[in-house]
Amino acid sequence: MTAKNQPISGNDLARFSGPNTFMRLPSAGRLQGLDVAVVGVPVDIGTSWRSGTRFGPKQIRAESAMIRPYNMATGAAPFDSLQVADIGDLAINTFSLKDTIRIISESYDAILNAGALPMAMGGDHSITLPILRSIARRHGPVALVHVDAHADVNDEMFGERETHGTVFRRAYEEGLINPEKTYQIGIRGTGYAATDFKEAAGWGFQQFPAHDLWGRDLSQMAAEIRRDIGDRPVYVTFDIDGLDPAYAPGTGTPEIGGLTTPQALQLIRALRGAPIVGCDLVEVSPPYDPSGNTALTGANILYELLCILPGVEYR
Repeated sequence: MTAKNQPISGNDLARFSGPNTFMRLPSAGRLQGLDVAVVGVPVDIGTSWRSGTRFGPKQIRAESAMIRPYNMATGAAPFDSLQVADIGDLAINTFSLKDTIRIISESYDAILNAGALPMAMGGDHSITLPILRSIARRHGPVALVHVDAHADVNDEMFGERETHGTVFRRAYEEGLINPEKTYQIGIRGTGYAATDFKEAAGWGFQQFPAHDLWGRDLSQMAAEIRRDIGDRPVYVTFDIDGLDPAYAPGTGTPEIGGLTTPQALQLIRALRGAPIVGCDLVEVSPPYDPSGNTALTGANILYELLCILPGVEYR
């Protein structure tokens, strides 16, 4: 039996040193044998307000050095049962979003063809469209759990049809997702018109506005989503601006009145057992949070997602 990769222990090497990989896992130049491939997608040319998410993967990796391998709250021990490695950053074209989208989709085809489950660190939310294109080629239209302040269903932005704010309209139009099994959680804020949210609801998207979730434990809601998903393949995309900016100020398009970090953990943990085929954490913009707390939160959300992937053992 092949030994599983383990994060470097802080008792063996100080956490402020060592490799700048996710949780100080081994880096991998080959995909063969991996159950989970952690990949950085350092893109911010799809964003419409504050840039900086190109630095997200590097900062998330740096802050992830604080995370230990065993989940004290849930008993999950993901590295005992899954072979996980950091495969580095995709070589995107920083001058062309169109070419970057092609690169992401083709790179994901290779990851999926190797049998690895991809877990992405963004990057702005434009990266999720090419990811879903690749995911759908392999799994067909998937269920979608989408945590975000915004529905991201604009038709176009400045004449462009592929941006961080148009992702899920394109995914719906292209048949990449099952609209009746699409769950948008934490949406809120101001809009251009009522259709900003209502149009997607008309397609079948199930929406959970943030103001309906204030002060609530999200465990039961998420458990109901889990039951509704059933055995359908599901993709999870978590925009860090789904959290209130008090918890995650380092993001490109902050909106007040968002989810708390405990709610994010309740939500993710209640999805345990869902047939997840991929996930991402996007929109961490380190220049807007010099403390590093937003990236630390993003790293922990990725770890929590890792803890609920199929095949994870619990102690």
